[in-house]
Parts: sequence; structure tokens; C-alpha cells
Amino acid sequence: MSHQNKSLTIALTVIRIFVGVLFIFSGLIKANDPSGLAYKMGEFFEIWAKDGYMPSLMHMLDQYKLFFSIMMITFEIVAGIALIIGYRFKLFSFLILALTIFFTFLTGYAMYSGKVKECGCFGDCIKLQANESFMKDLILLALLLILVFFRKKIAQAFSNKIATTIMVLTLLLTLFVQWYALKHLPFKDCLAYRVGNNLYNEMTPGKDYIPEVYENLLTYKNKKTGELKDFDQNNFPWQDTVNWEFAENKSKLVSPAKNEPPIKDFVISNYNGEDITQTILKYTGNVFILFVKDVDEANTSNIATLRTLEADCKKANIPLIAISSSNDVATKAFNAKHQLNLDFYSIDGTVCKTAMRTNPGLMHIKNGTVLNKWSYADYPNLSKLNIDMKDNSTPLFPVLSVIQDSIQP
Repeated sequence: MSHQNKSLTIALTVIRIFVGVLFIFSGLIKANDPSGLAYKMGEFFEIWAKDGYMPSLMHMLDQYKLFFSIMMITFEIVAGIALIIGYRFKLFSFLILALTIFFTFLTGYAMYSGKVKECGCFGDCIKLQANESFMKDLILLALLLILVFFRKKIAQAFSNKIATTIMVLTLLLTLFVQWYALKHLPFKDCLAYRVGNNLYNEMTPGKDYIPEVYENLLTYKNKKTGELKDFDQNNFPWQDTVNWEFAENKSKLVSPAKNEPPIKDFVISNYNGEDITQTILKYTGNVFILFVKDVDEANTSNIATLRTLEADCKKANIPLIAISSSNDVATKAFNAKHQLNLDFYSIDGTVCKTAMRTNPGLMHIKNGTVLNKWSYADYPNLSKLNIDMKDNSTPLFPVLSVIQDSIQP
């Protein structure tokens, strides 16, 4: 082998391993939380639908976002292994190139449109801004073009039998990891609602916080040309009804927020609209919060354990409340159907699925600090938690309790 060919072989090997490891790394981080990628996909579908890009198709695709997430994560890891061992290199190099072109389009759209701050390329554990993701994809695209161009010079590292076995095992392991994360919560919680965080502190802006600034704009349509033009509130042709007619009122982001608190929209209210967030987060005793994003879609396979936990919490004087984006009629029906007596409160659906990845899921907090989280498959046995109950002598909602006691016969 000539010195030139040897250098080329070494260069191709380094590029191949680097790209393969990057795809595996990216896939494994997202496999930790497939729902997170699904929500990010849903964000793109929603934006495109609002912008008028085949809204019916976007809404249909949104229904399958979790399936797309699982398939994309699986392909990233499998394709990364294929690159490293040279398995069917021609096929996988072209497939990865096509996927990278698609990723480059997404990150480019996110960067130039400004409608998506983070692409979710490395999940919630390693957050990249849209411009950072776009530059990463451009570099990756250049490396993949080199591999595709010299694809005939790359040989498979193992025999077909061994290589196929490696690929099948990778596929099965990748699917298992995602199934487990979806059923039992992510292996590593990288969000602000993770165990150990104080939710009240995470919601409190720091001294260096600068809120976002919006400008209100009035859009008018020129009756002669059909031109749409934006005007600010100090200068708009409201008197010129001959040439202009009002079209819409919208707001434009002038400057984005800086140093925002990690949690911005965590608001719990009763069905009368009263905000009870502070009451819950500042309660010095133990509180269990059942997150049920949608009662109609909630997994109730382990509901008997939840009923036992509810009874045990009542005996121990530990509040067990439920929060949901469903209305009060639906939550009452849920209680009746599953023989529960939970006090339901309202929370935004997006916030609910961010704070708790499974529907439903349970969170244990004390004085605003998250002490533990469980999926619907892992509801705890209260007697095994070794909870210090001395701070639960006062009720969570003392005023409500006094009223209820006063009306007892």
C-alpha cells in the first residue's frame, strides 16, 4: 500500500469512527427520553401547521410523533454502529447522508425563522441553540460527503454473520432502552423538575434576568395592490379607509429574554381559577402530586396500587393531590371510574408533560423540593419510604379544612 493510500485509509477510518460515535452518542442521549424528541417534533408540526404548510398533513403527522421519535433514535444508533463496523456501508452511508440533509434543513429553518430556539439534537441533557446545531450539521454533512465519495474504499470489519449479529443486538437493545424509559421515566432527568431541585427556586428569576420585549404591530392590507404592511401603534393608516383596510393585530419579538428562570409556566389552580401554586410549594410537609396530563389517555394498568397509596396517605395525613389539563367533569368521571377520591387541580398540558414524562406519574415534594418521582408502573409503598411525617401536622389547605369541618353535621 502506497503512503498516499495509507493516509487516505487512516483519514477515512478516523472520519467514519468520529461520525459513527457522534450518531450513537446523539441517539443514546435521546433514547434516555424518547418523549422529549416527540414533543420537539410536535413543536415543528404545530409551527408548520400554523404557517399554512399542509395543516391537515401536519396534524396527522403529529399523532404519530412518538413513533417517529422511536424510529429516528433507533436509526441513529443502528446507523452509527453500521458506520463503525462498515456494515453494508454503501446503503448506510447514503441513508445517514439523507438524514443529515434533513437535520440540516430543520436546524437551518429553526435558525433563520427564529420560531424554534432549540432543535433537540442532543435531547434535554445537552442543549444546543439553533445556530450551534446548524453549524454542527454543516460540518457533519461535509464529513459524510467524504465518506460517500470514498465508500468503495471502506471494507466491513467483521464477517457477515458476526456483523449481522451485532446489528440485530443493537436494534433490540436500542428498542428495549426506549421502552424502559417510556414506562419507568428517563434514566437521567435533565429537566428543571428533576429530583433534588426546589421548584420554587427554579421559578424565581435572578437579579440578572431581563424579560423579553414585544412590539405590537397592526397589519393593514392595501386595497389596490393587496400588499400587507405592518405599522406600529404610533403610525398606522386608520383614517385612510380608501387605500387601506385593517387585516390583523400581532406582536413582534424585539429582544428575547435573557437569563430566564428554568421554570416559567408552572401554575396550579383550582377549577375556579384560583392560583394555589405558592401554597403547595411552600408547604413544609410532605405532598404527593399525581400528574395526569389527560385522564382519557392515562395508563391505569397499576391503578390498584394507586388506590392503596391514596388510602395510606389519608391515614398518615399526607396530602395526595392530582393535577391535570383535563376539565373538572372529566376528572370527576376518572375518580368515579377508578374508585379514587383524589382532589384534582388544573395545570397546563405542556407544563404537565414536561414535569412528568409518563401519564400519569407521581412526584413527592417537601417545602418545594422534589424528593422523588415515579411512573405509573412504579407507584411506591408508603411504608417503605421512611418519610418523616412530623411536618404534616397542619393541613395543606388549612382554610378549606376549617370550612369543611364547620359544615360537618
